[in-house]
Amino acid sequence: MAQVYNNGPDQIAPAEDEVAVRADEYVRLRIPKSGKAIETIRPFSIPFLFKKSVKEYANNTALAQKVNGVWNIITYAEYYQQVRTCAKGFLYLGLEYRHSVCILGFNSPEWFISDLAAIFAGGIAVGIYTTNSAEACYYCLDHSKANIVVVEDEKQLEKVLEVRPRLPNLKAIIQYSGEVKHSDVISWQRLMDIGAQQSDSVLEDALKSVAINQCCTLVYTSGTVGQPKAVMLSHDNFTWDALALLERLNLERGAEVLVSYLPLSHVAAQVVDIYTTMSVGAGVYFADKDALKGSLIVTLQEVQPTKFLAVPRVWEKIHEKMQQIAAQNGYVKRTIAAWAKSYALQHHLDRINGVKSNSWGYTVASSVIFKKIKQALGLNRCNMFFSAAAPLAAEIKKYFLSIDIPIMECFGMSEASGAHTICIEGATNLDTIGMTIQGMKTKIHNPDENGQGEICMYGRHVFMGYLNEKEKTNEALDSEGWLHTGDLGRVDEKGFVYITGKLKELLITAGGENVPPVPIEQLVKSYLPHISNAFLVGDKRKFLSILLTLKTEVDIETGTPQDTLLPSVQKWLDGLGCPAKTVTEVIKAENPKLLAALKEGIDKANQQATSNAQRIQKLALLPADFSLPTGELGPTMKVKRRVVEQKYADIIEKIYA
Repeated sequence: MAQVYNNGPDQIAPAEDEVAVRADEYVRLRIPKSGKAIETIRPFSIPFLFKKSVKEYANNTALAQKVNGVWNIITYAEYYQQVRTCAKGFLYLGLEYRHSVCILGFNSPEWFISDLAAIFAGGIAVGIYTTNSAEACYYCLDHSKANIVVVEDEKQLEKVLEVRPRLPNLKAIIQYSGEVKHSDVISWQRLMDIGAQQSDSVLEDALKSVAINQCCTLVYTSGTVGQPKAVMLSHDNFTWDALALLERLNLERGAEVLVSYLPLSHVAAQVVDIYTTMSVGAGVYFADKDALKGSLIVTLQEVQPTKFLAVPRVWEKIHEKMQQIAAQNGYVKRTIAAWAKSYALQHHLDRINGVKSNSWGYTVASSVIFKKIKQALGLNRCNMFFSAAAPLAAEIKKYFLSIDIPIMECFGMSEASGAHTICIEGATNLDTIGMTIQGMKTKIHNPDENGQGEICMYGRHVFMGYLNEKEKTNEALDSEGWLHTGDLGRVDEKGFVYITGKLKELLITAGGENVPPVPIEQLVKSYLPHISNAFLVGDKRKFLSILLTLKTEVDIETGTPQDTLLPSVQKWLDGLGCPAKTVTEVIKAENPKLLAALKEGIDKANQQATSNAQRIQKLALLPADFSLPTGELGPTMKVKRRVVEQKYADIIEKIYA
């Protein structure tokens, strides 16, 4: 075990290497001796950041959760005190130095407090996805040497109880929502009562062991190939990345309001919802746990956030809903909407191209029409809209530009503490993932003749290493400290970064041609607006094929796609002369007119193919859309390619028979 230094929490322990793979190790921070002000800024710990925020924003709303129809407000002063009390409770229950507290539940004040309390107590915070199976939970609990697990409710508790006999390090289970029915499970109130009874000196001693250059949080990757890797992030990784975001976005101190709903076990939600908000004294309002099943807009309407971050699937769902509403409008409303949208789209395209634009038509449309749309979405106070976690199709961006909602793309990864590039108004276009954030560096590894190669990152936000995974850490970090992302891309002369594919997702045809599937899938969807998901197939095959899913109704309770087609899809099918109300009817009918319409869209996409090998030759309709509950989508709504390939292996083999 590495030596423990007791001058924390703002100490930098001696370290020779920038990389670590053990929980008790320290790293040398990547701080240059000279350079940009943001690069060389003094490092500080998470407890220091929190204490500083409390001094500046003590009475500001920090966290808000709706309880029995009323928003329960926690100020920054109360938030800080609750974290300290919780940390003392964890220490009493047996949290050991460099062991973990795992958190399994939907976003809530208790999630934030548990996460920060684990760090204050000298432990490591670990989020576990609520969609994980009992075995997947076991892996995280065992691998991180969890002493304590905090669960939301009975549903999540059952997963832990199922695997508890195999967890020798686990000392306590805490449940923060619902009635506690098991004698060996501690309620949240009981935890806080225990903590309140402990001496502050116990916590102060634990804080002394904290170092800025040690791991404070583990973020587990999705584990699409083998077991998930545990990304080790330090205090400096988080505090510096949050500060860099704050500077880039010019956030207003003490005035920002956000809605927390994206999974907190994902790094983007942690760096934005917990640390960036803390840095500027923002108020975080928690959405209902059914947010992604339809209740999010209700929360947005109530809270009216000043900034809004979503994953592409959320933007796509909002787009679908808006299209359904528009289809029900009469001729006059549709004509007015088309007029307004044309002015808005041109206004924003002009701004993207550096042309000053403030036409009378846009001004009128903005104040009369778009204001009402934003009010209906709960985004009327919002002055920045972001998309992260996966590429957002250019056609979706164009649609939102046409209703005066310019969406800015962000790009990052768990291994980079969240953000690395970001778009802002005045520095964006329809295809870029933004410019590199100040103080961070981007390079293209082994570029081809078009300047395309693997995107690599460098900076203080780059992770320490993968816990207990030396070989995989060395694969991700080269000898100079550059993080190899696995994403293919390029950087243009203006500094805009573009993703053109993914090394691990590349399909390599039987002819040896590399094909990036995502851009082709997005192109197909842009020409076939009634298609929900397009999935390219062709690895080690003679030609490319595509699997398509139609847009359907979704079960509000479970989030599972239904057999019933959306009204807009039914209307489209009627227009083709192949009426159907369900996917089952569509597949049984095998209507040649529908197949012709789908082929027409694919042919349009094929016209933009860079080679014959990238042209789609065959298609198949799948019996159900992709979703989180059915396993085809991950927690951030990315398609799990291997799952889809295995699930529909029979259909794929039939195509190539």
